[in-house]
Amino acid sequence: MASSRLDLRLAVCLLNISEARKQDIVERVAKAALFNKQGQRKTQTTVLNIFSDYDYNRSVITLAAPIETLGSSVVTACTEAYDLIDMEHHDGIHPCLGSVDLVPIYPLSESVGLEESGKVARDIAEKLSHDVPDCSMFYFGYADQPLKRNLVQRRKELNWYQRSSLNVNEVKPDVGAMISPRYGLTGIGASPYVMNCNVTIDTQDLNIGQQIASAIRGANIGGLRGIQAMAFPHEGTVEIACNVESFKDEPSSSLTEESKKYISYYIQGEEYWYFSPRSIERQIKKLAASQGVTTVGTALVGFTPERCKSLAEQAILEGCGEFWMKRKTINM
Repeated sequence: MASSRLDLRLAVCLLNISEARKQDIVERVAKAALFNKQGQRKTQTTVLNIFSDYDYNRSVITLAAPIETLGSSVVTACTEAYDLIDMEHHDGIHPCLGSVDLVPIYPLSESVGLEESGKVARDIAEKLSHDVPDCSMFYFGYADQPLKRNLVQRRKELNWYQRSSLNVNEVKPDVGAMISPRYGLTGIGASPYVMNCNVTIDTQDLNIGQQIASAIRGANIGGLRGIQAMAFPHEGTVEIACNVESFKDEPSSSLTEESKKYISYYIQGEEYWYFSPRSIERQIKKLAASQGVTTVGTALVGFTPERCKSLAEQAILEGCGEFWMKRKTINM
């Protein structure tokens, strides 16, 4: 059993699709990843989790497999999503551009590299352009050769943050001649692992949420390194939605109390770091309190890279493709 675990060269795709209100469609997309075109089960592919948000009308499907076969599973899932989700009828508060909105590939096993993950991402785009001729894609990260522009930079270039002002006729995709109104535009790329950490504050004042998001954003003075943050109205409150990016350089405060805010892991022998979700939550609580606002419940945190790898190994070794169903049963 232990030797089999070591033989797995795992990667994961956190597939973002623009549907959350029709759970049957979301699950059809997830299950499509587990079978080939002939209807045969992919024995080393697993869907670890499905997270859907009604207000955002967006779901994230966590799909893991060996890096050598992950691409084919992502393609079948995306093909199903393109078939079932029509962007001309989409409505949700989270910015998005495509029915398949985001296809990020992340290494899980230390032996899987970023360049290899980038190649898998480009292969996925090429296969999708063949199977779904009207789809359009842009590259980011290690799929965006040779520039390797990150996702935030690409989204800014495409007006993702102000989609109401986006003129699709002025956008030239990296793959596809023009953007289809039905499919929209899909981002596909590879990078070190990015996890989510969402914290809800007990207010309907979006301006307070935007101030907090700006204060913790890594690009701003005094912000938290590797953190991308936005504020959204959400179920009568405001949610601070954070993307927690991994970075390669060791934190400069590694010998102080600050070092406890960072967690590290390895990609091909090189150490990568990310900001602790617990520390993010504490900082948001502090900033909210300064505005006379409290937080609601606890932070909603996605899998850490370590946890994702561990669950993927467990699920694949058990032959459990619909692992998200097992977790749902356990949690209940």
